[in-house]
Amino acid sequence: MTDTKAIVDRYLEIWNEGDAARRKALIAAAWTEDATYVDPVMRGAGHEGIDAMIAGAQAQFPGFEFRPLGAPDAHGDRLRFRWTLGPRGADTIIDGTDFAVIAADGRIASVTGFLDRIPQQ
Repeated sequence: MTDTKAIVDRYLEIWNEGDAARRKALIAAAWTEDATYVDPVMRGAGHEGIDAMIAGAQAQFPGFEFRPLGAPDAHGDRLRFRWTLGPRGADTIIDGTDFAVIAADGRIASVTGFLDRIPQQ
């Protein structure tokens, strides 16, 4: 597997990218064409589906940013990493753990996400 930190940094950059054209280009470079994403509240497939899902998350949490939480861990083509989400420049309010499968070319083939900490409803 290529540099796991670089994969996670690129992944979070995509989630934080507000310019739609740039985000689509980043997705095309970082995810396989048939990639999938699923977590307890959303899912997306292919570049268009993943882009629409990320755009929806950004609309739901305007002004928020994803940040890495700890160091990624890899085994073979599997990657586990944690992230945190909150308003830019403020404390975070949501934490999660994602499990990714990395294709032979270093792009993301799939992600399964879990929410570890969410605000009380």
